[in-house]
Amino acid sequence: MRRGEKGILLVIALIVGGTMLKNLWFVTHDKTVDRGLPFYSTMQKDEEKKAMRLISDNQCRDCHSLWGGEASFMRNVPAPRLDGIGSIRDEEWFYNYLSSKDPQSILPSRLKKEFSMPSYASLPEAERREMAKYLASLKVKDWYLTETRKAEYEKLTGNTYKP
Repeated sequence: MRRGEKGILLVIALIVGGTMLKNLWFVTHDKTVDRGLPFYSTMQKDEEKKAMRLISDNQCRDCHSLWGGEASFMRNVPAPRLDGIGSIRDEEWFYNYLSSKDPQSILPSRLKKEFSMPSYASLPEAERREMAKYLASLKVKDWYLTETRKAEYEKLTGNTYKP
C-alpha cells in the first residue's frame, strides 16, 4: 500500500468507528418511550369480526382507511380515516348518520356528489346499529389526540399551541 492510501484508509476507519460509537451512545442513552399504537377498539373480538364483515360488505374501505391500512387504491377519495373516530362521535350519532336518507344534511361535505358519503338507510336496523356500535368503539389514546390537536393547530395557524 502506498502512503496516501494508508492515510485514506485510516480516515475511513476513523469515520466508520466514530459513527458506530455515536450510534451506540444514542441507543444506550435514548430516553424516549414507545407508547405503542394510539388506536384501539373497545368492542369484544367476536362482535368486532361481525362489524368488520359489515364494513367489508358495504365497501367502506373503498374510501375510508382503518387500522393504519390504506383505502382502496382504485378510488382516490379524501374520506376521513376511521381510526379513533369513536373518540369524536358517539354511537347514537353514528346510528343517526348511517340511518339518514341524506348524510350530508348531518355532516356537510365539500366533495363532489359522486364522492359523498352514501346513505345506508336501506340497510336493516340491526346492521346499522352494529356499524354504529363498531364506529363508536374505535378510540384513540388521549396523548395522541392531544398531540394531533397541537400539530393541526400549529400547522393551520403558525402559532404555538396552548391548551
